[in-house]
Amino acid sequence: MPENLNERFSPVEMSPDEFRKAGYKAVDNIAGFLESLSGKPVSPGKSPAEIRKILGNQKLPETGTSTEKILEEAAELLFNYTTFNGHPKFWGYITAGAAPIGSIADMIAAAANPNVGAWGISPIATEIEAQTIRWIAEMIGYPQDCGGLMVSGGNIANFVGFLAAHRAKVNWDIRKEGIQGNDYKKLIVYASTETHTWIQKAADLFGLGTDAIHWISIDDDKKMNITELEKRIKEDIENCYSPFMVVGTAGSVALGVVDPLQGIYKICKEFDLWFHVDGAYGAFAAALPDPPDDLKSLRHADSIALDPHKWLYSPLEAGCTIIKNPENLIDTFSYIPPYYRFEEDDKDAINYYEYGFQNSRGFRALKVWLGLKQAGKDGYVRMISDDIKLAKHIYNLADSEVELQAFTNNLSVTTFRYIPSGLQLGNKNVEDYLNVLNQELLDRLQNSGEVYLSNAIINDTFLLRACVVNFRTTINDIEALPEIVIRIGNEIDSVKRPAELK
Repeated sequence: MPENLNERFSPVEMSPDEFRKAGYKAVDNIAGFLESLSGKPVSPGKSPAEIRKILGNQKLPETGTSTEKILEEAAELLFNYTTFNGHPKFWGYITAGAAPIGSIADMIAAAANPNVGAWGISPIATEIEAQTIRWIAEMIGYPQDCGGLMVSGGNIANFVGFLAAHRAKVNWDIRKEGIQGNDYKKLIVYASTETHTWIQKAADLFGLGTDAIHWISIDDDKKMNITELEKRIKEDIENCYSPFMVVGTAGSVALGVVDPLQGIYKICKEFDLWFHVDGAYGAFAAALPDPPDDLKSLRHADSIALDPHKWLYSPLEAGCTIIKNPENLIDTFSYIPPYYRFEEDDKDAINYYEYGFQNSRGFRALKVWLGLKQAGKDGYVRMISDDIKLAKHIYNLADSEVELQAFTNNLSVTTFRYIPSGLQLGNKNVEDYLNVLNQELLDRLQNSGEVYLSNAIINDTFLLRACVVNFRTTINDIEALPEIVIRIGNEIDSVKRPAELK
């Protein structure tokens, strides 16, 4: 007989009073952090060795520690040694600062802990996720009878569309026979040279190989060349390849460029190819009152990848795939374990384990759903519009400064570089030096704690890159940027400039 288990030893359990006490203290710490955020350094500016030393190298604890103590320790570490993407001067990557309601949403979701893999074990969470998908579709002008699901982020969101595409567009049973079926032809996907690296991962991991990507050049505006696309598809068909998919981008990761989606759609329709859009960043700009015509063409896509943790300001992780025909997801992903009897439930029920990679799924949708309810479409339109205006202001400021050179501005992404006085542009030695100088400048900026930028490279020119996806950023934050860049740039140039360029 086992020992008496009427009273379990459960060190992870907390009484309601203990939870209230710890929770109130944690919320106070979070509120204090948010209140002080703008005055903190954007990044800690410490090396990996320094951060590891701060964390310590203790062995796994044999016994537990008080809840109050470990929560204080966690808050101290995270609120002092993080690169803060919610800081008003964080413009490094297209990862937004998290709306505070998302933090509360994650706590509520974790407390209820629904497994949003099947309707029967997560009824209300499943319906909230389905409603969230419909609202996102409505927001960007996509058909609301679509299907979709929440995932971790852009890579997985795009993978879902990729797999649904080659399941839908091959003429053999790819689930049974694999990509080298009886009627095997080399499957081909088309993407511009500016497409995010998820496409290489997908082609590699799902068995096509990266040679299956036929890269399409970009024009002077860094958009896919659709004349070349159409020509390449015709050539591939003549050479007995099997094209199945074209990837358009709505907001390229480097420059924020939107591909000619309208033209891509027409070509896909002509050749019966799957039209997928990587809109992880820019698709939400389709909600604006006057979006570019190409963003209006999102409604024609067979599938779209979007990231609410970008322009919906949701906490990480929050990615999303929407797909015109929900049956394509079931055809691609549905396998039913023998211990699942959820198919016996109401036939109208959504079982998300049939829609994507995961069986066990967390409740990612709650933070997105609550954000949409809190701000409404109008609120998001205003915030997205302001981000775009602020990025344009960076471009204008760089364009007006003698020691800065503005390059590009698309959506809320601006690129520019620092050019110290006394240099003659166009000379190869000067250009090489400017590349080295701006690389070191970026390193210094990222470690300074004053501002956080990233980089882009255009025609072998190294550029500073600012991505404004931040509801805390104001015009004052933006106008502080040129002085910071020029001051640190001058410090580096004063000791680094080669003698032959002086």
